[in-house]
Amino acid sequence: MLAEFGQFTLILSFFVALFQTTIGLLPLLSSPLHHVNLRNATQRAAKLQAILIGISFAILLILFASSDFSIKIIFEHSHSLKPLFFKLAATWGNHEGSILLFALIISLLGGFLALFGRKLDDKFITLSLAIQAMLAVAIIGFILFTSNPFERLFIVPLEGNNLNPLLQDWALAIHPPLLYLGYVGLSIPFSFAIAALLTEQIDEQWAKWVRPWTLFAWSCLTGGIALGSYWAYYELGWGGFWFWDPVENASLMPWLAATALLHSAIVMEKRGALGSWTILLAIIAFGLSLLGTFLVRSGILTSVHAFAVDPARGLVILGILFYFMAGAFSLYAFKSGHIKQRGIFAPISREGALLLNNLLISVMLVTVFVGTLYPLFIDAIGGSKLSVGAPFFNQTFIPLAVPLLILLPIGTMLKWKRGDLGEALRLLLWVFFASFAAVLIFYYLSGYKSIMAWAGMLLGIWLIFGALFEILYSARFGQLQWHIALRRLLNLRRAKFAVMCAHMGVGIMVLGLAAMSAWRVENIKDMTIGDHMTIAGFELEFDSIENVTGDNYNEIVGNFLLSKDGEALGVIKTSKRRYLKRDTPTTEVGLYNHNLGQIYVAFGQLGEDNKVQLRAYYNPLVLFIWLGPLIMMLGGLLSLTDRQGRKIRLTKLNNSEVENE
Repeated sequence: MLAEFGQFTLILSFFVALFQTTIGLLPLLSSPLHHVNLRNATQRAAKLQAILIGISFAILLILFASSDFSIKIIFEHSHSLKPLFFKLAATWGNHEGSILLFALIISLLGGFLALFGRKLDDKFITLSLAIQAMLAVAIIGFILFTSNPFERLFIVPLEGNNLNPLLQDWALAIHPPLLYLGYVGLSIPFSFAIAALLTEQIDEQWAKWVRPWTLFAWSCLTGGIALGSYWAYYELGWGGFWFWDPVENASLMPWLAATALLHSAIVMEKRGALGSWTILLAIIAFGLSLLGTFLVRSGILTSVHAFAVDPARGLVILGILFYFMAGAFSLYAFKSGHIKQRGIFAPISREGALLLNNLLISVMLVTVFVGTLYPLFIDAIGGSKLSVGAPFFNQTFIPLAVPLLILLPIGTMLKWKRGDLGEALRLLLWVFFASFAAVLIFYYLSGYKSIMAWAGMLLGIWLIFGALFEILYSARFGQLQWHIALRRLLNLRRAKFAVMCAHMGVGIMVLGLAAMSAWRVENIKDMTIGDHMTIAGFELEFDSIENVTGDNYNEIVGNFLLSKDGEALGVIKTSKRRYLKRDTPTTEVGLYNHNLGQIYVAFGQLGEDNKVQLRAYYNPLVLFIWLGPLIMMLGGLLSLTDRQGRKIRLTKLNNSEVENE
């Protein structure tokens, strides 16, 4: 009965979303006198829709927690012996549940917009909520007609099939909701863009409202991608951090578009420029999110990340993607000529630097898009199967990323409207010397001789020092007495520190990538108990084997004693785990953190006389690869708390409008 109630609330949410769409589009036909009433009705519908679908999702969570195997997806993806945390995670670890989560986030975002968008123009917010509801109609309709999560089985099995063992991990349990908050979070900028085109209200205040929503989505995408990358690193047992899998690229593309959108919205908010470009990026960013949804559910990709292999349902998602993108691009083509070009600026200026930043990011996005979809397109039309892998992306993506990162600190030192490149370079000269000196010191202390790796390290330190210098310069260190400058530093807006965190995070990630690419050490050896292996100056001794029984698995655990220069450092445990229900083996790697790097140990198959093939890696600075995005994410969330800064900017906008009148 509980499942039927969950389906009933889902059906109700569909009709509420349909009503919200219809009412929300009426401002295009009605007189302005009725806009307030239409706004109130649309906002109430948005809140009710969010509540209804929230109830539906909560019921599905309860059904998973109670192991109700009369529900088809619970039978297919859960098990009574599975820990409660993974039972709940299985709710979105399947196609039907993940699509319901997608719809839930769309509705919740619409509800939050209705709740907190009180200062928006009546017609604008009503149309925005209508577009948001239109998206909800499409996704909830897709659920009801093709992917019902509450479908019952006529014969109730006694036990479930269990979740894919690779997905029974804390990181991958958190990864999908975080990634979905990013994917679906871009629906609000999309709805704002369509509403702005319909009302022709594209100005600084529009950008002011777009930027926080974009920032939220970008922060969640950053965290979600990093978490997924870390999961692949330690769960799949291959020792790498990114291998340009098409599904990974599907999340990278909207992140790149969101990054460009965020910078473009800053220019529009500050200077009123790049309005047409910002609208276009808002459409593209959400379109790429829908594309990612299609890729992992169409069956055209084989990946541990994929949720479904059903081409029929994939075609429905492709239809949804085509409908919204064709409509949005057609509206943009029709209305873009009405967008006023404002905020004239010199090529050498903060605006010019941000525009160059966007152009480079856009070309990077195109390379990932082509490299990901071209092989699929050739295969779809009956051509030969192509494989586009890491060599292509490394040779096209990295040469574009390097100049972008070199120019990043320079752009932050340029003034708005008209900058002085010579002055910016002069100010950053000490940053370059300090970065170069730091690299030389590390070079002689480490003994590593890879020039390309040290160039990458120089780039990372340049970004970190550049971000620190920019905020110290803003506080006037070196120009004012230190205690006055310190007081200014403490009184800077949080958004300033957020930018510093974002740029420093990129630099920290670059340090990790450079170190891993050049100085990673690998050793593979067949070992029995008592054997030793040496890797990067560390020694591993195969100490013992033990059998362990978990809640829903059995595993063989190998214990390896780690030492260096005769000093014992600890024990690394790695294992081969076999899940009982699916009889599926997995590798649980052993990790030991040492000086910001890791010793990474992975078990091979156990042979006769307890003989195993052991793969060991020394990954220097590998944790920087995920520490950097974490700092970037925290920077984005910190910027969201800077309401005072947004109020100051809004006051400036209003004052300038009064002066112009």
